[in-house]
Amino acid sequence: MKILVPIDGSACRHAVIDAVCQHPWPAGSEIKVMTVIHVRGMEAFDPMMMVPSFHFDMLAEARKHAPKLVEEAAETIMGRTGDVKVTYEVLEGVPRDEIINQAEHWEADLIVLGSHGHGPVGRFFLGSVSHAVTQQAPCSVQVVRPRAEADA
Repeated sequence: MKILVPIDGSACRHAVIDAVCQHPWPAGSEIKVMTVIHVRGMEAFDPMMMVPSFHFDMLAEARKHAPKLVEEAAETIMGRTGDVKVTYEVLEGVPRDEIINQAEHWEADLIVLGSHGHGPVGRFFLGSVSHAVTQQAPCSVQVVRPRAEADA
């Protein structure tokens, strides 16, 4: 079984990693942890009002930290799961598109990803990667939500 695990730098990734680690995967399963550095052009409507140099600084910072993010997640999964192969990858582009493309090309059986739960207003401004992936993925998708503070 091939399980694709897209994560980002948010706290939501911990719930995704925990969910992957708690599942009894069949022996010989492959898990690929991935993150997508969101590369976007300087758009006419920029809600952050970023100047180009700030945008490029943020992009350089993301490129610096992304490998460590996926490597740490992969190490955690390797340490907490049984007989599975774990790899990781950093891509650049639009997260929903890169996740769907990776699932198609890698021939994933399952995608396990998180949801930030921004609600309708947040989805309007930020978009919803998890919603887009569930609608367009070539395989099954499990969406993991972090537990509420009261439940933790």
